[in-house]
Amino acid sequence: MAISAPSGGAAQATAHDPQANYTPALSSLITLFFMMGFITCFNDILIPYLKILFGLNYTEVMLINTCFFGAYFFMSIPSGKIAEKLGYKKAMIIGFLVASLGCFLFYPAAAMRVYALFLVALFILATGITLLQTAGNPYVAVLGSPETASSRLTLTQAFNSLATTIAPVVGATLVLKSLPATPEILNGISDFTKLNSSQQEAYNSFIASINISTLQNTYLALAGVFIVIAVIMGLMKLPQITGADVETGQQDSKHSSAWSYKHLVLGAVGIFTYVGAEVAIGSFLVNYLGQPEVMGLKEHEAGHWVSYYWGGAMVGRFLASYVLTRINPAKVLTFNALTAAGLVIATMILGGTLSAYTILAVGLMNSLMFPTIFTLALKGLGKYTDQGSGILCTAIVGGAIVPLLQGFFADSIGIRFAFFLPVLCYLYIAYYGAKGHATDAE
Repeated sequence: MAISAPSGGAAQATAHDPQANYTPALSSLITLFFMMGFITCFNDILIPYLKILFGLNYTEVMLINTCFFGAYFFMSIPSGKIAEKLGYKKAMIIGFLVASLGCFLFYPAAAMRVYALFLVALFILATGITLLQTAGNPYVAVLGSPETASSRLTLTQAFNSLATTIAPVVGATLVLKSLPATPEILNGISDFTKLNSSQQEAYNSFIASINISTLQNTYLALAGVFIVIAVIMGLMKLPQITGADVETGQQDSKHSSAWSYKHLVLGAVGIFTYVGAEVAIGSFLVNYLGQPEVMGLKEHEAGHWVSYYWGGAMVGRFLASYVLTRINPAKVLTFNALTAAGLVIATMILGGTLSAYTILAVGLMNSLMFPTIFTLALKGLGKYTDQGSGILCTAIVGGAIVPLLQGFFADSIGIRFAFFLPVLCYLYIAYYGAKGHATDAE
């Protein structure tokens, strides 16, 4: 892939040019992935209070994830076309600006306390994040040797996880701690449309006591940060890469599109199940740790514990950026997926405080799954690599569907046993690492 040199009159460089200095570009991408992780996890922290604030059951509150990750399904292809036409740098700048608009809309949504408006704001925010993700992943892949693409992507994902580790602490400190504690009489209620008279009285009193200014100001601050980053990125001289710069490679008569590669299609299912499982677990952690039979934590206390889940993914990704250059990535993927499934099964069987530790430990196993599945699925696609990348980004919609299904089961059989859904997801990922990733030539 050829890219234009950042300064006028300079010779053209290639994405794999060993003489090129990609440190500024990679630094900007690290910031990008950090902010994507922060805003994604920050939304999870708010789920318990939004559930009560809008009087929702678990299925309804999981619409937050449906709107956020549903944007990947609807907007990945348009985002890919924007990146192809304008270049990855301009696409990322637009992504930050769209995300800032979504954050601004949280202010009236919270003031009016209209759940539908909140979901619209969330979808706009997620549209910006989708554009950032669609442009950011290929940009990381081409900035250096293709042999180390998996390691680079894992490193940027590590900073994504650093953000998801920090976000629960920030959310718990700035937002949850400023909100009143949920009355004991309302703890453990899954459906706020079915309250007795004493519960309804407590609910009305609780809603009246909530001051949402902290929540509003936090999202306004996030909107400002996104705008500042967009301006800085616009001023930076980064390698200009567009979809038109992709090397087409040799004509492959066996394949007419990326869809004809079996390992890509199975990899897309892998991305779907991975994101679905990770988001479903993360979204239910505050509620699960607050269960009286588990740890009985208040929302802001549980928010701090959630950082261990995302922190495990952060530590694992920093380690994986080294490990994946020395151990077969597919074998590591299979091991991590089987271990994750075992930990979730242990959570369902054990219950109590010990189950809190087993479910939090899943974060460490999640660490390398996304970049490993992503790179394995794109292996050998040649001129169809960009199309394959778009398909994989669209599969992130798993974060919209799996949590919603888990919400349905949580309403039916309880939070703990609803974790059977992530178990199925991890078992599929183990299959992909063991056999499903093999290409036609292998």
